[in-house]
Amino acid sequence: MSVATGLSVAGNYFAQPLLDVIGRDLQLSASTAALVVTVAQVGYGLGLLLLVPLGDLLERRRLAVALTAATAVFLTVTASAPNAALLLTGTALTGLSSVAAQVVVPYAATLAAPAERGRTVGTVMTGLLLGILLARTAAGLLADVGGWRTVYWVNAALMLLMAVLLRLKLPTLRTPAGLRYPALLRSTLALFAQEPVLRRRAALGALTFAGFSVLWTALAFLMSGPSYGWQESAIGLLGLVGAAGSLSASAAGRLADRGLVHHVSGAGAFLLLASWGLLAAGGAGGGWSLAALLAGVIVLDLSAQAVHISNQNLVYGVRPEARNRLNSAYMTSYFVGGAAGSALTSVVWSTGGWGGVCVLGAALAAATVLVWAADLLSRRRAPRLSGN
Repeated sequence: MSVATGLSVAGNYFAQPLLDVIGRDLQLSASTAALVVTVAQVGYGLGLLLLVPLGDLLERRRLAVALTAATAVFLTVTASAPNAALLLTGTALTGLSSVAAQVVVPYAATLAAPAERGRTVGTVMTGLLLGILLARTAAGLLADVGGWRTVYWVNAALMLLMAVLLRLKLPTLRTPAGLRYPALLRSTLALFAQEPVLRRRAALGALTFAGFSVLWTALAFLMSGPSYGWQESAIGLLGLVGAAGSLSASAAGRLADRGLVHHVSGAGAFLLLASWGLLAAGGAGGGWSLAALLAGVIVLDLSAQAVHISNQNLVYGVRPEARNRLNSAYMTSYFVGGAAGSALTSVVWSTGGWGGVCVLGAALAAATVLVWAADLLSRRRAPRLSGN
């Protein structure tokens, strides 16, 4: 399940280091090539809203297998695209079906015993996070070997294999919500009004992923600029550095199982703030600055994943019978935060450079700390209010 989630989401990130190559091959303008990233995000966002809640309506193994197989098919559309129209269509549909990953995560949480839910979610999320971070590295390496289309052909074959393995290895699981599809979607939105834990943790997730996106959107600009002057292939290897931070997901899950979930998210929030000090020191170029930059990348990724896993552990425990709808609501907020972070970064970079980006990231991290503190206060007040 961990491998399946990683391969599912990777297809949405392959294009980022390859936009120039894809544009030259298909004779696209820079603005049209950049739309590849945008339509992948739009497709994924629609999938979170429209497809993930189906896990509370349909048999989950069948849904996960169908979405995984569909992703394989849509990747072949992208791989064989002769023009911009088919390229963008394949990319958007791949993003839509790649939310199979967000069906598998609550599936794993439901299969796990309550005392092991945090560790299980952390293990599966490690695969998902590695897929996001290593996709850029894999794309660069495979494109060097056989061109940009090779990346998508290889991922399509692997996704087809994963669909077969999921069908053979996963147990059937049905948790019917007793609702028709339109009512199911309405109930997903209603969860925000009904569940304060979801609201607070969705806010934490959105702010955390916004900061994560700020870093990874601006990092390529910094590393290819005058301070470092790295080539695209070398920049792609930074995903390996970020992958070290993603390994914290499993540890965060284990700590959550020990009842330390709030401590983990609090520590993660403060570390997010500290990481931007290291990242700011990494903007000058040179050996010491590079060391500070790499340390900042690791700390930010580690702390962001710690907050995210803690959030998921708490959200999944709110209403077990509605885990897919809860995941849809939480991950939509998470995704919106990431998209907002990327959009803000493009504006801030053009006016303030790396220094402005670090101020933006630190402001988002400070907001994360404040939301966590507000959550802490509300939890401490709740027993007194109920006692009255």
